[in-house]
Amino acid sequence: MIQTKTFSPTNKPSSGERESIINFLFENLQEYGDPKSDIEKCMDYALKESTSFGGFVLVSFYEKGISGVVIVNQTGMKDYIPENILVYIATHKELRGIGIGKHLMQKTGELAEGSIALHVEPNNPARFLYEKVGFSSKYIEMRLKK
Repeated sequence: MIQTKTFSPTNKPSSGERESIINFLFENLQEYGDPKSDIEKCMDYALKESTSFGGFVLVSFYEKGISGVVIVNQTGMKDYIPENILVYIATHKELRGIGIGKHLMQKTGELAEGSIALHVEPNNPARFLYEKVGFSSKYIEMRLKK
């Protein structure tokens, strides 16, 4: 059975939990991942450890360990930009295909107030899960990096 725990600006993880979440994402995002420092900044934003609109961190557990993590940041915008951006989602690389990702996506939809956006690379197989739970592709994102 999949259990979940939600962390927010009013319910923050312990330092040990925080480190476990960051390490989990770093190890399980694989080729779609970011440096630990970026993951930590995203978590800081969600938990309002930095100036932000907040968000939440959703952690799932299967048997005895972390099986998945989602980090959602609130954008502070409404109507013209979704109120939330799902920045990170990962399931344990040895537990994929048993419904953890779907469970996390459904729970994320329940927890988030307002619409949710996410970015996914076209060749990422998780794209099909996102479409199954109701996400659609409206735009092609383009970025100018400075």
